[in-house]
Amino acid sequence: MNFDLKTLSHPTSLSHKTDLMVVLQKSVASKESSQKSGSTSVLSQYLSTIQKEEEFDAKPGKTLLVLKPEPLQAKRLLVLGVGDGRPSEIRKSVLSAFKTIKTLGYKDITLFLDESIPTPDQALKLSILAVCDALYLYTKTKPSAKVDKDGKSKSGALASSELYVTFALPEAKSASVKQAFSQALALGEGIELAKEWGNRPANHATPTHLGNVAINLGKHPDIKVNVLGPKEVEKLGMGSFLSVAQGSAEPLRFITMEYKGAKAKSSAPVVLVGKGITFDTGGISLKPGAGMDEMKFDMCGAASVLGVFKTLSVLRPSELHVVGLIPTCENMPDGLAIKPGDVVTSMSGQTIEILNTDAEGRLILCDALTYAKRYKPKAVIDIATLTGACVIALGHLRSGLFSNNDELAHALEKAGDASLDLCWRMPLDDAYAEGLKSNFADVANVGDRSAGSVTAAKFLQRFANEFAWAHLDIAGTAWNSGASKGSTGRPVALLMEYLLNHSQVTPKAVKTTKPQKSSSAAAKTNASPSRGAKTVKASRRTG
Repeated sequence: MNFDLKTLSHPTSLSHKTDLMVVLQKSVASKESSQKSGSTSVLSQYLSTIQKEEEFDAKPGKTLLVLKPEPLQAKRLLVLGVGDGRPSEIRKSVLSAFKTIKTLGYKDITLFLDESIPTPDQALKLSILAVCDALYLYTKTKPSAKVDKDGKSKSGALASSELYVTFALPEAKSASVKQAFSQALALGEGIELAKEWGNRPANHATPTHLGNVAINLGKHPDIKVNVLGPKEVEKLGMGSFLSVAQGSAEPLRFITMEYKGAKAKSSAPVVLVGKGITFDTGGISLKPGAGMDEMKFDMCGAASVLGVFKTLSVLRPSELHVVGLIPTCENMPDGLAIKPGDVVTSMSGQTIEILNTDAEGRLILCDALTYAKRYKPKAVIDIATLTGACVIALGHLRSGLFSNNDELAHALEKAGDASLDLCWRMPLDDAYAEGLKSNFADVANVGDRSAGSVTAAKFLQRFANEFAWAHLDIAGTAWNSGASKGSTGRPVALLMEYLLNHSQVTPKAVKTTKPQKSSSAAAKTNASPSRGAKTVKASRRTG
């Protein structure tokens, strides 16, 4: 995408040449904001006049197109209503407008955020991300969506590479605005990568493919990557992870990534753990056929971790130390697949009775959480499309947040609010774990139907007792269904907001009782994390 930042005021906007100037307009401006924007300027008087003539009330997303704006050098003027100018209304309005704008053939567009828009830094950042979202076009397996030699798709939309968008503000040269601009561009790239790999069909986004994405990110000098196959994972004692993968012909991968900024040499890392089930049939506990195609999105937790590392590779924050762990495999129902009633041994040594093979995400995450301990982390955050129960509880607006640490939970909530990538804290009372008791293992992988998202989190908590931990259940927010079916790229924005805001904050350790290890433990938890980017050969079957 071709984005630029420019200083522009009401007087200088008159001589600014562009195919389309988009001016954000509040519905009701206070006297103070009117004075700031220069209510006597030619542009403000012109906007006021045409709004009165057209009875334009500037509600969020409402537009007024002026074909020949007389006082401006711009060929067209689009007045875009943003309500009272709240960040959520700005994002929603800009997204809606640019979904239409990209079909109209304009190649040079200027988005003008004048003095009347509150919190210009945040408004700029959200506007850039909204434009990125609107211009994203999936083409990998859809030739009809690809653009022709003139830069247009068959739907008439221009390719993002053919558009030149200028973001204009009165104080574009300020340090805070420049920082917001650079952060938004980097974040836009990370979100796009997460969306792209979330959208790809399972035969185009296998565990091996995800490993290759990580290896490409590892070419950046600040990022180290290692990709392990079934043999290496077996040596680590990850019996729970292996059990999920054993029913698939596609070999599993365990991806480790590490970003370390120049000023983060000795700092403890934040560890991000992303669920990477590249397709989930439910295994022997087979899912219903209707809508099963959407189970390609079951790796969106992994995609969000890849998206964060893409953003880190572009932004290169000097004070951050971040580790990414991605256990990735398919959950398939062949003759080698795990069965309800089977008992497996996790890397922690705890044995798990598998009562439902469709509760597989927690089985791969628990071993990754155990692996995370070796980094002596500041905090560990796992991200997973884990439970349909979370969708019932919170719908598609907020991700579910569970944590054993109040400080970490509060920081993530604040990051969600600031980035508009919202989450909501859910309970973790000890009593919820009662339903996970088993007569044949240390723990069962499911309880009854009640509070399913909470019991899933309680299962994971057993493997996260030695560090500050949070779990984000993104089952309701990672993708959209219906006519707008596709990955959302969430919660890359939330995670990056947290990382950038809290790189110097160390949550206080939580004292909890360690679970007893089974006598049959096969875990080898003292090995050092592997370094360097490499691929590995793996057999078609694992177990």
